Amino acid sequence: MTSTTTSVSPTTVGLRYGLITGLVITAVSFLQLALISDPETPLRWLSGVVLGVGIVLAHKRFKQLNGGFMSYGEGLGIGAVLAAVAGLLSSFFSFLYLKFVDPDYMNRVMELTRSRLEDRGMEGAQVDQAIASIAKYSTGPISIVFGALGALLLGFFLTLAISAFTKHTRPEFE
Repeated sequence: MTSTTTSVSPTTVGLRYGLITGLVITAVSFLQLALISDPETPLRWLSGVVLGVGIVLAHKRFKQLNGGFMSYGEGLGIGAVLAAVAGLLSSFFSFLYLKFVDPDYMNRVMELTRSRLEDRGMEGAQVDQAIASIAKYSTGPISIVFGALGALLLGFFLTLAISAFTKHTRPEFE
């Protein structure tokens, strides 16, 4: 029995779709950073939706190239690689945007956050401590690491659920 399908590695599909998904998330992030002044908008979850769609499409492509089969573990591997690549790409873009294109963006966000915390009844010292903590991890090159780790974590949790539905295990006695 001959088969016309070729076996492909989960890493290859994860890398390719990670780059594609990362570019789409980068475009979405650019539009959000450039056009929306309030970071608390519900549109902030759009990148997570794009990540989920990217994982589903990567799983679909892997199954196309692998005779229609994908194990749960392969699905997890694809999703983890995809999320890591997309997270690094979009975090690097955000760092560059906030560092060179609109360096005052984080100051505006910090002032908006300060006023919201004060409206909730937080004391001045608590507000200052919260703002300092946010500034420490959201500016500078460390923001790339935390952005990538956040994307990897979100992508892994999404992949846990998505892989349960998209897997199609090869029959054991074939």
